[in-house]
Amino acid sequence: MRYLYDLLAWYEGQKQRALEGQGMVEYALIIALVSIAAIAVLVLIGDEIVNVFQQVVDALTGAGS
Repeated sequence: MRYLYDLLAWYEGQKQRALEGQGMVEYALIIALVSIAAIAVLVLIGDEIVNVFQQVVDALTGAGS
């Protein structure tokens, strides 16, 4: 009888580890998708961001006058 209890306890532990592993994979996928989206947005509007910073630099240094 003790063997059956140990086997059931081991099985429950394995199920819990599998669930924790699944959660980690889901977090990794979310982080990857957010990173891809952020990179895509930066690629699309990157030139506009550079222009804005250049205008700020020009205004601070008086180069635009």
